[in-house]
Parts: sequence; C-alpha cells; structure tokens
Amino acid sequence: MRILHTSDWHIGRTFHGNSTMGALAEVLAALTAQVREYAVDVVVVAGDVFDSATPAGEAYTLLGDTLVSLHETGARVIVTSGNHDSAARLGFQARLLRDGIHVLTDPLGIGTPITVTDADGPVQFFGIPYLEPAIVRQHWPAGDSEGRPLRTQAQTMAHAMDLVRTAMSTYPGRSVAIAHCFAAGVDATVGLEREVRQGGLDVVPLSVFDGPDYVALGHIHGRQQVSERVRYAGAPLHYSFGEQHKERGSWLVELDAAGLAAVEWVPLPVPRGLVTLTGTLDEILSSGNVAAHAGEWVCAIYTDALPQREPMRRLRERYPYCAMVQHQPSSDAVADERSYSQRLRAAASDTDRIEAFLEHVRAGQGPTEREGELIREVLDDRVRAEALV
Repeated sequence: MRILHTSDWHIGRTFHGNSTMGALAEVLAALTAQVREYAVDVVVVAGDVFDSATPAGEAYTLLGDTLVSLHETGARVIVTSGNHDSAARLGFQARLLRDGIHVLTDPLGIGTPITVTDADGPVQFFGIPYLEPAIVRQHWPAGDSEGRPLRTQAQTMAHAMDLVRTAMSTYPGRSVAIAHCFAAGVDATVGLEREVRQGGLDVVPLSVFDGPDYVALGHIHGRQQVSERVRYAGAPLHYSFGEQHKERGSWLVELDAAGLAAVEWVPLPVPRGLVTLTGTLDEILSSGNVAAHAGEWVCAIYTDALPQREPMRRLRERYPYCAMVQHQPSSDAVADERSYSQRLRAAASDTDRIEAFLEHVRAGQGPTEREGELIREVLDDRVRAEALV
C-alpha cells in the first residue's frame, strides 16, 4: 500500500499581507498529480488544513476542489484537524462527503479506525484530531493510565495513543496513526510554529508513538524524521522567510505485508522562491542582485549607518515582490559600554556632545569626515555670532 503523508496546508494564510491562495492551489494541483503518478492508495493530511478557525468562503472552495480532485485519482483521503482548525467547522460536512473522503475531528472516534484493504490485508488508519487538554479532558474524566487529570498535551496524546494501541488488538492488520503536536527532538521554525501551549510541558515524548507501523505528524512546517517510522511532512508552501531553505514536499510511505517497507521524499514545486538580501541599500539594489532575484519574494536587510528614505518604495521599483525590509546598521566601531548620559557628562566640548549623540542614535558610529567639518563650521559660526553681541 502506498500512502502520501502531507500536512499543514494552512488554506487562507497570507504572506506579509499577500494572498497565498493562488500559489497553494498550484502546489496542491501538483500534489494531486503526484498521487496519480505514484498510484497512491491513501492520502493523509495531518492537521492544520485551514489557517483560521473561521476560514473565508474561498478557503472552503479550494479545500473542496482539492479533495474532489484527490478522490478522482482513485485514492482514499483521510484528513484530521489541527490547532489552527475549528474541528466543528472542518468536520460539519463529514457525513455529506462522498465515499472515500474521511474528515476526522471527533476525539471520541480515536479508537475507531478507517480500514483500507490491499492485497496484503487491512491497514487501520487511526486519526487523532488536535487535542486541547482543557477542552477534551471532559471526555476522559478518569484521566491517564495513572488516574491523573489530563492537563498537558503530552498526557493527552499519551492517552490517545493508549486508545489506539488498545484498538489495534481489536482491529487486526497493519496500522497508521495520524496526529498534530510537537514531538520531542524536532527543530521548529522560530516565530512560525506557534506552540500548542507555552513552555516545554507539551512536548510529546517519542515513546508515546510506539505501536503503529507509521506515524504521520503535523504542526512542524519543515520535514522532520523523528524516527524511521515517525515523521513530519511539513507545509506544502513557504509561509515565512525563516522557512526559505526548507524543502517543500510529502512523504511517500510504502507498507508491505510485514509493515513499513520504504519511505521516500517527494518534492513539490515552489511557485515563487524566497531570498534574504543583506548589505547596504545600494548593494541590495545592484544590477547583479536584481537580475538574480527580481522574481522572488525578497526580505531586504540593509546595513547603512542611517535609515534611508522610502526604502520599501525604492526596493519595490526593482523587486516587485519585496515583502519585508529591515534596517540593521553594521558598525566596526569599538563598543562604548558607557551610557549615553555618562558620555554626555564626560564631553568636554559641544563637538564632543554632538559626537556622543550621533554615536548613540547610530549604534556606535560617529560623524563622517564631511559631517565633522560641517559641525565645526556651524559651531564656529555660533561662536563668531556670540562674539558680536
């Protein structure tokens, strides 16, 4: 059996104020073509289908069109909810979907698998929707295996996997678990993958996922191999400059009669590349840079000592897809550890005071040679004017 593991579509997300709907539609169409090319039997979407609990109408349209296209390849489709999704909104039409498309959002259904049979027998797919402890603990008032209330993501996921392992003894055959969480040992994209809860209590130990032949996880936007049989597929589209060097794609998982046989990475196209350009504004706007990156999403970090006038306007004249600009002045000056007030008190002249001010507002860089000349001219003019009074 061939399974395509994808996740974190985040339909409806914007990229620095720009819609990603068209680009995501292009990528999901490519994913559908891969399902047909590789004769995939089951497509697994491990949560965060939408980017918002209240998606816009066009987000539902793209999801519906994609599910229908995947179904038309002959593959079964199994979708679970993530922390960005509203389980109620994602799952409300589950009963209306055509046979072969399954949207799993009910935590009470964790122990009831979707069974798909091939020549080697049944494969049991256990979908675990995103589990917010404060919301779902009402379903399991007895708590975890030690009788403790389910207060953390780790406890709640452990309980859910206990339900899966118990069900595995009832439903024979190979098994696949689908979940949405932070697993121990993963490398998250800083500022992007919002933690399920704050702090480290909700990191789920790898041992929690013991049992199934394969565990398809979602929530991390870059592909991750936590173990040979526990993996993240990542998002199919870049949603942050922090992701720009991470490949986009899916895991093609093959099960034989004995269980996990092979896992292959299947890359997806990138509709528009991302690049971060660092240097002075003139360097960033150089002909060489423009020729190489004018068609990409650009994050420009300019290092001029002073803020430049209308940097975004100037950048977009050369880079139509400049999405972000930051001013990070570089300075080779020796750092003065004194505070600004201390430097002012130590100044022996007006020239020293002006230099201290410029160093303070320019991150350590004092006046240029020409600026020094102008400062001295102005101060000399003031002295001469005062002498005439």
